[in-house]
Amino acid sequence: MASLLLFIALQICDGLTTAVFLRHGVAEANPLVRFALGLSTSPALPLIGVKAAGCALAWIAWRGNRLRMLWRANCFFAACVAWNLVALAK
Repeated sequence: MASLLLFIALQICDGLTTAVFLRHGVAEANPLVRFALGLSTSPALPLIGVKAAGCALAWIAWRGNRLRMLWRANCFFAACVAWNLVALAK
């Protein structure tokens, strides 16, 4: 359960840092998120939608006992959040 909760927390942190970047005019690098952002005038709804879909997939992975895959996703998103925080600190 801890790995699923960590994934959700990382999604929230990634979404928040992405929102800050977007407010400062930085373009989204992820093509899927960039496409979703193009569907709306407000970035909040597409970001929430993409993050909710990711959390749903993480829940499916957790329920299917795919903990190694979830651990890898956590490592990836932890690196993304760390990168975003370093970029924001500059």
